[in-house]
Amino acid sequence: METLYREKILQAVASPHSTELIAGALRPHGEWVATYLSVWVQAYNTHIVKKKDLPKTFQDLLDPKWKGRLGIEANVPEWYSTVVLSMGEEKGIQFFRDLVGRNGVSVRTGHSLLNNMVVAGEVPLALTVYQFIAEAAKRKGAATDWFVLEPAVARMSGIGIARRAPHPNAALLFYDFMLSAEAQELLVSMEYIPTNARMPSPLAQGRLTLVDPAVALDQSDKWAKSFEEVILKRGGR
Repeated sequence: METLYREKILQAVASPHSTELIAGALRPHGEWVATYLSVWVQAYNTHIVKKKDLPKTFQDLLDPKWKGRLGIEANVPEWYSTVVLSMGEEKGIQFFRDLVGRNGVSVRTGHSLLNNMVVAGEVPLALTVYQFIAEAAKRKGAATDWFVLEPAVARMSGIGIARRAPHPNAALLFYDFMLSAEAQELLVSMEYIPTNARMPSPLAQGRLTLVDPAVALDQSDKWAKSFEEVILKRGGR
């Protein structure tokens, strides 16, 4: 969406629902808006890991008891960069170097696959599972649950209207609908995190740290390279 804005494909939209949104959902330029959030949470196998033993902070993951028990998805540089920057860039990168060096991190390609590995017990604790995937598995009776280590990192999915939309009025109606209580309730029913602050949410929106799409776009090469060097090249399969 941010790329479409930079290519001047979108137009600014003023919706009456904009005042109901969480901070950051409406982009500063007004040319697209987040309709829901996908949040990375930590998922664990309840047969292997006891709730009382769960880490309370990222630093707790350095405990030797987590050696050989951690997993991560192979393409999450946005999550990685957000967590690193929350710690301070130098300190954050060193934390992940220490984590991989001391306890190892199993790298899996695909969020659904990683979640299935947690359910199967092959990965006792996964660092990056989408909340809606983990919650769906839990509701189906799988031996899994999820929790949040702060910062809880959220990726925005959004909507915008093209400058040359063939049916701009219809597009505006759908745009407003996606931000309305009716559509936001539908998204909540699918375990997504709504951007309408008035809606009930599986996670308190105020606790979330949104990935800045402009920064992610501008610094994508930098963080993809760092993630590869610190996690992928040193992590196991």
